[in-house]
Amino acid sequence: MSIAGQDPGSPTLEQVAALAGVSRATVSRVVNGSPKVLPHTVEAVNRAIIELGYVPNRAARALVTRRTDSVALVVPEPDSRIFSDPFFAGILRGVSTALAPTSSQLVLLIEPAPAPGQVDDQRLLRYLRGGHVDGAIVVSHHGRDTIIKELAQLSLPIVFSARPLGVDVPVTSVDVDNVAGARTAVEHLLSRGRRRIGTITGPLDMTAGVDRLTGFKEVLAEAGLPDDAVAVGDFTADGGEAAANQLLTAHPDLDGLFVASDLMATAALRVLSERGRRVPEDVAVVGFDDSVLATTTTPRLTTIRQPVEDLGARLVELLLAKINGAPQASPPLFDTKLIIRDSA
Repeated sequence: MSIAGQDPGSPTLEQVAALAGVSRATVSRVVNGSPKVLPHTVEAVNRAIIELGYVPNRAARALVTRRTDSVALVVPEPDSRIFSDPFFAGILRGVSTALAPTSSQLVLLIEPAPAPGQVDDQRLLRYLRGGHVDGAIVVSHHGRDTIIKELAQLSLPIVFSARPLGVDVPVTSVDVDNVAGARTAVEHLLSRGRRRIGTITGPLDMTAGVDRLTGFKEVLAEAGLPDDAVAVGDFTADGGEAAANQLLTAHPDLDGLFVASDLMATAALRVLSERGRRVPEDVAVVGFDDSVLATTTTPRLTTIRQPVEDLGARLVELLLAKINGAPQASPPLFDTKLIIRDSA
């Protein structure tokens, strides 16, 4: 009798055991990565597997181990943003690199927020509750997303990139020091002699948006300067363009601008050029991310570097620890660094 999903003519676990001179249970332990098998026995079993061309049945293995060898990367954003913002490419590289030495496969789950008036789509929660993955990493979540509160309460191991806003249960999260990064950006503008400084924020229902605005306001308050030149963006080029136009119309006297992402900063540079404002002579500009975009703008963008790939790798490290029953406290925030180029 053959196992469902296995070719009746393919080598069996029993044949591997007979060739290796061990029990079927020992072969099963080797295949499932148990550390309780002597090295010479593991070597004998692996030789038999190679010689016979045995391929473990993943469905049967999952029944024994209760593992799927899959983890989800959950992004509650429209796919148009995911494929246009370099931040997501960096996170994906970090996650993929960290998973490469493991047996886990990555499943990308894109779950954009519902349109106004629509009911939250529960497909994502059904999928995660259905045992299809061993754990999940949640990136770029918004406080408005009711699904985030439900994700935080799942029994499934989950880690968040940045602390989720509006969630009142303990969660594991990883982030950069956004407040310190914003402070560094504004302090740099002050060091360049700028005294009328504005900002284009990220979404204020996201930790990054809130924290970067906090850092902006802290430094200006300490300097005794006004902090009212604020326009809310959404981390997209279109949002950055709209916010820049709004900000410059309301505050034409700006001589410094801190933009909460490089993608929005590239749009702000275009708006400044269209309005005849020279950068950095008339308005100095600092972005945030140090993505590849920062070196392609004219002028090249002074920005705050955040270690996005390291962030992705750390998310995987924490998730695998939780999956293996060793939950860890949220780590310290990653440091940021000012990268000075031509725009400020």
